[in-house]
Amino acid sequence: MAAASVREKWPVLGRHERAAEWLSIWADLGRASRTIDAYARGLAEYLEACEHNGIDPVAATRAQVAEFVRELRTRPSRRGGNVVALGSGAGLANATLQQRLVPVRLFYDFLVEEGVRESNPVGRGRYTPGRRFGSAGGRGLVPRMVRLPWIPSEAEWMQVLEVFGREPVRNRVMLALAYDAALRREELCSLRTDDLDPGHRMLRVRAETTKTRRERVVPYSAPTGALLSQYLRHRSVISRSRGPLFLSESRRNHAEPLTLWSWSKVVRRVALEAGVPRFSTHTTRHLCLTDLARMGWEVHAIATFAGHRSTDSTLQYIHLSGRDLAAKLNSSMAHIHAWRVEMLADPTGSGGPA
Repeated sequence: MAAASVREKWPVLGRHERAAEWLSIWADLGRASRTIDAYARGLAEYLEACEHNGIDPVAATRAQVAEFVRELRTRPSRRGGNVVALGSGAGLANATLQQRLVPVRLFYDFLVEEGVRESNPVGRGRYTPGRRFGSAGGRGLVPRMVRLPWIPSEAEWMQVLEVFGREPVRNRVMLALAYDAALRREELCSLRTDDLDPGHRMLRVRAETTKTRRERVVPYSAPTGALLSQYLRHRSVISRSRGPLFLSESRRNHAEPLTLWSWSKVVRRVALEAGVPRFSTHTTRHLCLTDLARMGWEVHAIATFAGHRSTDSTLQYIHLSGRDLAAKLNSSMAHIHAWRVEMLADPTGSGGPA
């Protein structure tokens, strides 16, 4: 999204020269239009709050930014009133609060780099070596809470598959590829016909479609390959042109590239029909990475497969079920646990683990 169109959408940005300059730089650097749009929305929201409270955003203090955070915390949401606790179903989620503050923090980073300010009133949200704890550069205004990604149970997965089994071949192969290759929504919908290597059952995920801007080549399974061959024959009836792999079949957008939002609508409809409303376009990625961990893949290999810059990101996606952890416990620690329990049962006993 061009900087000019952003200012048209949010006029408040045009009233603040430094804000408009910051967004123009991001646009000139080639950031994705959806990223620019998200930054513009978040910063516009903050600037409007500053205008309402008579605050100069360029000179705002940490306390004044904290007032904006307090307003976000008490803002009504579609799920209820105030933030009570994680999973309470009330107020803005912690991740949403963090998202709102990202463009504000980056804006102040820009002002510091330009010499307009000496410090960033938002903070970094994590400890930085060399800086005292509690300083503006150390701890963020909102504590970051991390919840494990949700993945469906086996029964829920089977419910989703049952409904998808009645879907057109395009939707079925999209779900299969999304799981097999742990693809993000944009990576999946942006696949092109020349990204496929059916002979080796591999596909290329182009750098410009990824979150980290890193290209990768990933495999897919034989069943997915059979579905893909079936879809390619069907696609040739819609269009024989090379280009986007997944095409719309609606009357209005016939043979046009399938959009992200169209795929999201498909998945949402299936999830509701299957009775698994938490299932989303990202669930297959979570499930795939977790399954790779269950199969014993080393974390660095999973990070490469997923296209993560670091294993820290990978570890946020991978979580083993209680049953998996119990199996590991039984195989490696059973004798030590047995000894400890025996000691509890008989405090006068002697000896230790063999």
